[in-house]
Amino acid sequence: MAEKDWLTFRFMTLDDVEAVGELERLAFPTPWPVDAFVNELTINQNAKYLLAIADEKVVAYCGVWVILDEAHITNIAVHPDYRGRKIGERLMRQIMGLARLFGAERMTLEVRPSNTTARNLYGKLGFIAAGVRKGYYSDNNEDAIIMWVELNEDEQE
Repeated sequence: MAEKDWLTFRFMTLDDVEAVGELERLAFPTPWPVDAFVNELTINQNAKYLLAIADEKVVAYCGVWVILDEAHITNIAVHPDYRGRKIGERLMRQIMGLARLFGAERMTLEVRPSNTTARNLYGKLGFIAAGVRKGYYSDNNEDAIIMWVELNEDEQE
């Protein structure tokens, strides 16, 4: 039980956008600019972002848009030094619970076919592949698998 105490979760604030931007640059070939996160926090009323904090720093984050009864994961990243510790799974469970609190009944996301680690995690959480977005990723024109999950079951840890 004590192992989980080293990780905490909280909402992202404007003070966190630089740290999240750095995490984006470490995690993705085409990272979102910091300005995009500022806009998400200040303009997009549908956006919610959670952070995972360990060792007093941001080690992961996840964004979701909740629109009526649907939630869409915008992005999720775990710092390379913290991967393999189930942080992504815990963060996804937190964001799924948050989406339910805001009225979402189902959740969707896109994932690269080549990202087997993420696909395995999403499958474990109940997501089912439901379609393909051709050439979705601009860095290499890779398709995206569209996945959905119903949020009517208790998925929180």
